[in-house]
Amino acid sequence: MSTVLVVEDTPSQLELINSFLRESGHTVIKAYNAKDGLEEAVEQHPDVIITDIVMPGLSGFEFCRQLKKNPVTEKVPIIICSSKNKDIDRIWAMKQGADVYLTKPFTKQELLRALQSVVD
Repeated sequence: MSTVLVVEDTPSQLELINSFLRESGHTVIKAYNAKDGLEEAVEQHPDVIITDIVMPGLSGFEFCRQLKKNPVTEKVPIIICSSKNKDIDRIWAMKQGADVYLTKPFTKQELLRALQSVVD
């Protein structure tokens, strides 16, 4: 199974994603903001990163850009999970380096399907 870094500033949302992933056999690394997420990504070398967009300090978009600029993390697939559901948000996320855009609320199956699509 995969090691997944989850970057989410809402504790309840982080725990929901964590439980979905752990129940399915994945290892989860948690970060409550993008700054910590960058550090964890470089230190832990996750297989996939799941991130929110709207976070204090560094946004999920900027987080994606910084991951893609770093040789250590540039090839790690990124899944964005956001309540922002406009086409422009999805398009902008992909331009920043996201591989999959999932809107909240999502089901366990939708999350796992998104994860599966980037780890094959």
